[in-house]
Amino acid sequence: MKRRRNGIDHYQMYIDGQWVSAASKAKIKVENPTTEELIATVQEGGEAEAQRALESAQAAQPDWAATPAVVRGALLTKFAAKISENRDRLAHLLVAEQGKVLPLAYGEVDVSADFINFAASGARRLEGDIYPSDNPDEHIWIHKVPYGVTVGILAWNFPLALACRKIGPALTAGNVMVVKPPPLTPLTVLELGKLATEAGLPKGVINIVTGQGAELGAALVKNPITRLVTMTGSTRTGQEIFRSCADNLSAVRLELGGKAPFILMEDGDVDQAVDAAMVSRYLNNGQVCTCSERYYIHDAVYDEFVQKFVAASAKLKLGDPMKKGTDIGPKVSRVELEKMEAMVQRAVDAGCKVALGGSRPKGARFKKGHWFKPTILTEASNDMEIMRDEVFGVVSPIMRIGSYEEALWLANDSEYGLSAYLFTKDMRRIQRAVGELHFGEIYINRAMGEQRQGFHNGFRKSGTGGEDGKYGMENYLEKKTVYVNFAPGSDE
Repeated sequence: MKRRRNGIDHYQMYIDGQWVSAASKAKIKVENPTTEELIATVQEGGEAEAQRALESAQAAQPDWAATPAVVRGALLTKFAAKISENRDRLAHLLVAEQGKVLPLAYGEVDVSADFINFAASGARRLEGDIYPSDNPDEHIWIHKVPYGVTVGILAWNFPLALACRKIGPALTAGNVMVVKPPPLTPLTVLELGKLATEAGLPKGVINIVTGQGAELGAALVKNPITRLVTMTGSTRTGQEIFRSCADNLSAVRLELGGKAPFILMEDGDVDQAVDAAMVSRYLNNGQVCTCSERYYIHDAVYDEFVQKFVAASAKLKLGDPMKKGTDIGPKVSRVELEKMEAMVQRAVDAGCKVALGGSRPKGARFKKGHWFKPTILTEASNDMEIMRDEVFGVVSPIMRIGSYEEALWLANDSEYGLSAYLFTKDMRRIQRAVGELHFGEIYINRAMGEQRQGFHNGFRKSGTGGEDGKYGMENYLEKKTVYVNFAPGSDE
């Protein structure tokens, strides 16, 4: 699986139950974003490895689909138990490769096991339908069957959780999956190969291959063996995947970028809104697709909200994510840091005022790593880039509003439609939001955080398909219609 040389772990890929190297011998370097130190290398696979993994999955799928669903569920439950047994090791590895604070890393491991367990618990509830026919002595069966070979492509912000979010329902439904971890944070996902073997999952049911999207990802997506692609990541990458699946008409499930509006009306609880904003902006260093990304605050409570939000944000501790008491860790990479820094500068140039932060921190302990201060910008307007494009970091642009109608219009004036936040005590406004906010996930008077039984779904350029709950499971099943005529034959 991995060998340690010179203080660095060197990982192989997991194909057909075995650990293998890429034919090219090329490697991808994995950096610790806190220290900028090289902590591991992984194989840089390409078309050959994609083909090998997909053929392994294709060979394994018929037997896996024929295995009773309850048996599949029991094996997945063992898999989840292995994840939980390795909680400490996986959490520390998540911090090292991604930079999230340690308590959140533990939470990600727990959620990962829960994704698997929740899906496995539904093995006995995979349902079809029987409808009456227009003809005598006949039934219409809607039989739900697995797609077959699926491909899971993951984002770097929650690599382990995203892998398990896809693996659980896909395998419970009778599919097999080839998983492509993100090049920035592949290590915890590769560890799943070892745990899958220990849990007794048959070879080929899960394959894990590492490489760049342009070569390995494209080869996985375009291959005719692939019948469904599920991907979490950027809108641009999702659009490329959608196009690439066209030739084979493979099914596509995409969870993409977001630009979540955060609306606080004059009757909303300001303290509740501030508490929610602290979670919904700063969780995982702001690197969450459902984070609140733009703030529309009613003029009557604007000054109070800004003052309290700035005060609370100023107390956040920036530092080593492994240490107790740290609130904000580093950005995942230098590229991501520089992208966010440039967006903040352009916002200031366009007229925003810096109420907090706005720059990298100073001091010896921040000379290494990808750091940025929690930043709050006021005097924003909806035509600014900072209010329209995803920041994916600890930056909060704030705009004044004067009415609920204005808030709804501004919130919907976006190409994204993943999540939205609303704070009001008026049930009429809440009911209007249900119908008029064009987002797949709406949080009313609370912070972010979806639950397993819900449905995580984006509108517009935030995706298509969705994850979680019974509707997420449905996305891994296609329907076969069977007309069953049992009328007496002419020979009777």
